Amino acid sequence: MSRSRDRRRRRPAYRRRPQEFYWLWIAATATYGVGDVVSTIAFLEYVPAIREANPVVAVALDSFGLGGLVLLKIAVYLVMLWISVAGARDGDALLYYFPPVLLTLVGTYLTASNVRLLWIA
Repeated sequence: MSRSRDRRRRRPAYRRRPQEFYWLWIAATATYGVGDVVSTIAFLEYVPAIREANPVVAVALDSFGLGGLVLLKIAVYLVMLWISVAGARDGDALLYYFPPVLLTLVGTYLTASNVRLLWIA
């Protein structure tokens, strides 16, 4: 039996270990979705003299306001979720774990950076 056939017979990781899948994405949502968005909004509201450093986020904010920031975050989140689910279906552990772990790490860094800037401002 070939390896690809064996992968098709196994249930995706998110079905075999649903708690793991949920907790990976809860961590990503808490840090990247909530932490970074809330700290960015607080930073922009309380320190108006300083502008957003990320050019993509700055364009979204300038064009659509805070809704643009939220829509951009949701779009990135959904793409990463799609990659993770596709990786789970294909039996690819890297594609399954990498998106939520990356978003969690990036979200943690961005939230900490925003909080630090708020603290020193």
